[in-house]
Amino acid sequence: MSRFLVFSVALLVVGVLVAVVGGSIVSYVSFSNTGVVKTVGVGVYWDVTCANVVSSIGWGAIEPGSTKNFTVYVRNEGTSSATLSLSTGNWSPSSASNYIFLSWDYGGQVLSPSQVVQVHLILSISSSITGISNFSFDITISASS
Repeated sequence: MSRFLVFSVALLVVGVLVAVVGGSIVSYVSFSNTGVVKTVGVGVYWDVTCANVVSSIGWGAIEPGSTKNFTVYVRNEGTSSATLSLSTGNWSPSSASNYIFLSWDYGGQVLSPSQVVQVHLILSISSSITGISNFSFDITISASS
């Protein structure tokens, strides 16, 4: 029996800013996002006690060529052991997926019912990103037994 968690987060680029500081060009991308977390069989939380459900992520300012990460806790809320997988989709514009990447450090371990695992969601922005001022994508975390 499979359990699926759809963790949908729409990311919106607030703006790409370029400034000249001491003769150097400094640029960064500022992100804000809101999203709805839909769960079936697993939950995503801000804390290890699973008291605070993740309902949105604010990535803040991030420069091209850098990464940002958030720690979340995923709990198997089903009745059988499960493993997790991460995917992204529904990119808008579709070219954003060539410059913006989401990964995590989940090691593939099997989660028993009620077991919690800490994972880091890692957003990476390519140093060669150009021409994208707004984008969105969905994050899907799937648990299967």
